[in-house]
Amino acid sequence: MLLSDQSRLIALIMGCAVLWTLESMLPLYRYEPRRLRRALPNIALTVLLVLTNLALSFVTAGVSQFSANRRLGLFFLFDMPPWLIGVLGVLALDLFTYVGHVLLHKSWLGWQFHRVHHSDAEVNVTTAFRQHPGETVWRILWYALAVAVFGLPMWVVLVYLVISTLNAQLEHANTRYPAPLDRALRLLLVTPDMHKVHHSREQFQTDTNYSNIFSFWDRIFGTYTCTINFGELRYGLEGFDVRNRQTLRALLTLPFRTANR
Repeated sequence: MLLSDQSRLIALIMGCAVLWTLESMLPLYRYEPRRLRRALPNIALTVLLVLTNLALSFVTAGVSQFSANRRLGLFFLFDMPPWLIGVLGVLALDLFTYVGHVLLHKSWLGWQFHRVHHSDAEVNVTTAFRQHPGETVWRILWYALAVAVFGLPMWVVLVYLVISTLNAQLEHANTRYPAPLDRALRLLLVTPDMHKVHHSREQFQTDTNYSNIFSFWDRIFGTYTCTINFGELRYGLEGFDVRNRQTLRALLTLPFRTANR
């Protein structure tokens, strides 16, 4: 599990550095002044996310070890080569992540925590890990549930989390790139343009494109939308544009205030 934490941390730091630079050179939306100052709450939440994952790393590892020792899980019913376990395991984790994400929006308690992520009015690479520790715990529990149901080894979880870490940064990055490339990639993967619809202030758009890595979950479950007008798209949530609602303290206490969808 230590290797997993190290790999994700390296992927996070390298990905942020590269995409931060690209955002400065090829921004989709122009930044307002004091970009770094506005990003500080997101950076602080990223640190808390890493610490929370480190503190709870024993959960997923423990479930995986328990399943392996007792040969519990659907994958133990079949004799499969490692590469197939890897492919199917990544798909299983991504499906459970999709379900967990949908429930963050559809349940009252989930939205209390998840709106910390959606209240960012300037989506960029730092938004990827703008996550309340309560939401981090929720996501870890869904990983552990997938591991228990399928009997996944920890190396599969490692592969999935590294890919997920890199893709989360890419799909939130404030960068522009050719539309034909986006259309081709999103046949299989979640692209930045696809995910940016999910950060719209309009709820009918926010309640679409929940997928994490593979885009086809949204098509399968009817939550996919492909239309977007970047000239009209507005990020964030109403009532959160003022500076005193974007401080670290305000974001950490946000889940404990009543919200209306």
